Amino acid sequence: MEHLNEYLMTQKITPLVNRYTVTTPDGGQVLAFAEQKRLALKEELTLWSGEDRTRRLGGFKARQVIDFGATYDVTRPDGATIGTFRKDVKASLIRSTWHLTQGDEAAAVGKERRLGVALARRGWELLDFVVPVIPVPPVPFVYHFDFVREDKPVLSVERKWGIRDRYVIRVQDPSLDRVLALCMAVGLDALQSR
Repeated sequence: MEHLNEYLMTQKITPLVNRYTVTTPDGGQVLAFAEQKRLALKEELTLWSGEDRTRRLGGFKARQVIDFGATYDVTRPDGATIGTFRKDVKASLIRSTWHLTQGDEAAAVGKERRLGVALARRGWELLDFVVPVIPVPPVPFVYHFDFVREDKPVLSVERKWGIRDRYVIRVQDPSLDRVLALCMAVGLDALQSR
C-alpha cells in the first residue's frame, strides 16, 4: 500500500455505520477497510487491511467530545502518533478548510477546489435548514479538496459522480504517510458536515 500514489475509496451507507473500502485505482485489490459509527459522541475510526479485520493499519480519534473544530489524532497500530488533522471552522464558513500535519513539518492546508461549488453547497444546506418541512435531497454537488504545503501539492481527494460516494485519492508528496492520507480522506467524507 505504501508504494501507491493513487487509491479509490468507496463509501457504503448502512443504517448504523458508514463503510469505506479503499482499493487500487481500478477497483480491484482491497487495500483498506473502515467503519464509522453515526452519531458518536467522540469520533473514532479504525482502518483495517480488509473487511475481515485481521490486521489493523491505524486510525483516528477526536481529542474532544462533539467539537466542530476538533483535532483528530491519527495513529499506527501500536498507538504511535503519525499526525493530526482538524477543520478550520472560521475559514470553513465560506470554503471548507482542513489542516493536516505529519511530524514536525508545517501543516498542509486543504481547501475545496472550487469556491462556486462551496457556496452552492452552503446554499443547498441552508435551504434544508430554513425549510425543514420540504424534503431536500442530498447535496448534488461534488467537491474536491487540494492540500498544499508551502505552495507544493501534498494530497488531493476528488469525489466522483454517482449514486454511491466514490473518491479518487492522490498522494502527491512521496513522504506523506499513506495511513494518514487515507484517514484524512475518510475524515473528509465522514466529518464534512460537522
